[in-house]
Amino acid sequence: MRIVAFHLLNDFSGSPKVLKQLLKGWQYNEIKTCLFINKTNGFLSDLPQVDYHYFPYKFSNLVVVRIIRFFYSQFILFFKALFFLKKTDIVYCNTILPFAAAIVGKLKGCKVVYHIHETNTNRQLLDLLVLNVVIKICATRIIYVSNFVATKFNFKVENCIISNALENDFIKQSKLFKKDKIEPKNVLMICSLKEYKGINEFLKLAEANPHLDFELVVNASQKKLDEYFSLKKISSNLALYPKQNNVHPFYQKADLVLNLTRVDLANETFGLTVIEAMAYGLPVIVPPIGGISELVQDGVNGFKVDSRNIAELSEKLNRICEPEIYNNMAASQLKFEIQFEEEKFIQQNLAFIIK
Repeated sequence: MRIVAFHLLNDFSGSPKVLKQLLKGWQYNEIKTCLFINKTNGFLSDLPQVDYHYFPYKFSNLVVVRIIRFFYSQFILFFKALFFLKKTDIVYCNTILPFAAAIVGKLKGCKVVYHIHETNTNRQLLDLLVLNVVIKICATRIIYVSNFVATKFNFKVENCIISNALENDFIKQSKLFKKDKIEPKNVLMICSLKEYKGINEFLKLAEANPHLDFELVVNASQKKLDEYFSLKKISSNLALYPKQNNVHPFYQKADLVLNLTRVDLANETFGLTVIEAMAYGLPVIVPPIGGISELVQDGVNGFKVDSRNIAELSEKLNRICEPEIYNNMAASQLKFEIQFEEEKFIQQNLAFIIK
C-alpha cells in the first residue's frame, strides 16, 4: 500500500505544513509515501524518504494568468497520475485544488481522501467544477480541519473532523525557553501578505498604541514586502519581517499573538499561529467567526474581536497587558496545548484513512 499525496502550491503556509507532518507520520508508521507537488520552495521541500514527482504550477497575482496556469497544471497532473497510480494506492488530496488526482483515483478504483482546509476557492468556476462535481463524485472520505469547515459542506461521504497539530519539535523547542520576567508589551502577528489578513488593521493598531511594540512577519520575500508597504505609513513601534524558516525567536520575544483576518472578506478555517502561541503560553486575539474561533474561549485564553473595530481591538489588547489578566490567560493557553499533540493527530489520520 502507498499513500500518494497531491498538493498544488508548496510554500510556507498552513496546508503544506500540515501535509509535511502527515508525510513524516506515515513514514514513521512504515507506509510508503509519494508526493506530487510543484517546484517551489516551502515546507514540503527536500523531505527525506519521500518519493517526489513534479508538475508545473506557478502562482500569479493576475487572475486570468493564475486560472490558465492552474488548469494547465491539472492537465499535466492528470496524465502523470494516470500512469503512476495503482488500484491499491490511497490518493490523498491536500486541499480541494488538485482535482485531477481525484479524477484519476476514481478511474483507477483507488480510495480518494480529501483533506479540506478551506471553505472555498474564491473562484466561481473552480467552486462549480471542484466542489459540486469532482469531490461529490470522486471522494471516498473527507477530513475537515474544523467544525466550521464541516458545516460549510454537505458531501454525502464518510467524513470526520481532525484538528491540526503542533509539531513535536516545535513543542520541544518552546519548552526549552522560559521568560525571566514578563511585562507584556510585545505584540506579534504572522500571516500571508494579503489585505484580508488584517494587515491594515494591524498598522492602525500599532499607531494607536505607541506604548506597545509590534512585529509583523509575512509569508513573502523582502522585495514583495517592500513593494507592499512602500506607500503605507509605518509607525516607529512597528517592525516588518519577510518570510522566516524559523519563527521561534519571534514567539520567544512576543507576549501575545494576533490574528486580525477581516470577517467581511474571509474566514479562518483553523489557526496554526494560535496553537503555536499555546506552546509558548501566549494569549491571543482572533476573529469571532470561523474555525479559528473554536480555539479560543473568550476571556479565558484570549479574546474574540472583529478587527474592523479598532477601538474594541485596542481596548482588549490593553486589557490582556494587565498583569493579572495576562498571567491567567497565559496559564490557560498552556493547558489547551495538549489537545493538539502531533502523535494524536497522526494516529487519528491513519485510523480514518486506512480503515
